[in-house]
Amino acid sequence: MDVPRKSARKQKIIKRIIGGVVTVAAALALTIWLRGLKPAAPTVEASTVWRDTVRRGPMVRDVRGLGTLVPEDTLLLPAMTDGRVARIYIRPGTPVKANDVIMVLENPDLQTELLDKEYALKAAEAAYTDLRVTLEKQVLDLRSTAAQVSADYHSARLKADRDSALAKEGLVADVDAKISVVNAQELATRNDIEERRLKINTESVDAQLAKAKVAVEQARAAYELKQKQVEALKVRPGVDGMLQALPTPVEEGQKVLAGTPLGKVSQPSKLKAVLKIAETQVKDVAIGQPAVVDTRNGLVNGHVSRIDPSIINGTVDVDVKLDGPLPQGARPDLSVDGTIQLEKLSDVVYVGRPVFGQAESTVTLFKLEPDGRYANRVQVKLGRASVNTIEIREGLRVGDVVILSDMSAWDGYDRIRLN
Repeated sequence: MDVPRKSARKQKIIKRIIGGVVTVAAALALTIWLRGLKPAAPTVEASTVWRDTVRRGPMVRDVRGLGTLVPEDTLLLPAMTDGRVARIYIRPGTPVKANDVIMVLENPDLQTELLDKEYALKAAEAAYTDLRVTLEKQVLDLRSTAAQVSADYHSARLKADRDSALAKEGLVADVDAKISVVNAQELATRNDIEERRLKINTESVDAQLAKAKVAVEQARAAYELKQKQVEALKVRPGVDGMLQALPTPVEEGQKVLAGTPLGKVSQPSKLKAVLKIAETQVKDVAIGQPAVVDTRNGLVNGHVSRIDPSIINGTVDVDVKLDGPLPQGARPDLSVDGTIQLEKLSDVVYVGRPVFGQAESTVTLFKLEPDGRYANRVQVKLGRASVNTIEIREGLRVGDVVILSDMSAWDGYDRIRLN
């Protein structure tokens, strides 16, 4: 009869305990090791990312903006008086000459006022003529009287001289000679008075005629003003050009007030580009800087001629005067794309501008390893920026290849694998 040994059973239990402890320890160690491993690098299709190589050399700083072609000189045609649009002969988009009638307005009251001013002018002219004739008659009468007094004075003076000579010889009494002298002196006084009266009357005639002439000129000016207002009912451009549309065009039958815009004329051969530059980029734009305008049908060189002081919807209007000839198809309101050159940097380290790369900022980019299969996240300090390029201050060296695309989907990874 076999008797079980207690020591063997005890050893078997000990072995099982030790095996369990070893197994638990191994599992714990494996878990810790697995947790310590870095996550596998995600795979990114190489054909979907935009890469560029860091270079050193000259870099042109520029800014770009969309805009339109607008006329350099635009003539607005306002209504000179109140009226109603009776007929429109020329529509926007049509070339016009200076004397072409674009539209005709109606204003019956103005026609009546013109007749009133015409009659007032004729009345003033008639009054002037009547006054001139009357005053001329008065002057003739005064001249006749003055001439008669002058003749009497000269006769009396001759008689006084004769009587004085005869009195010395005793042929005429002294009293008669003295009487002749007194008569001559009296007529001399009358002659002087008549001459002064004639002079004063002549000056008075000139003053009265001048006053009447002013009244005539006032009536004529009022009549001519009404004439111009009536003539202005026929709206003419005044210059050769192209008739353009207004934001709120007038239509036949519409009543308009004086000053209401009726049309707009421009010269299509003299255009400028108005670019909308972001307010964050316009600080470096200055008048005179060179620019290139793309009309979608050719490039035209120009320069900055004006910078609008106001900001509208985050952009600033910048006028570019076009120096070269316009390509075919260029016309007002044509959409264009303009680039303004800010400055030329002779020797800088630069790269293509990343999607979220702003001037004077710090960003993180994925830099490719030498084999080109992996890319690691690096911090890069950026400097001055252009439209397509940006200066590298720190973080990259010449020859490094970086990814410029939007990599925000991999913000949680410091390393990616390019497939």
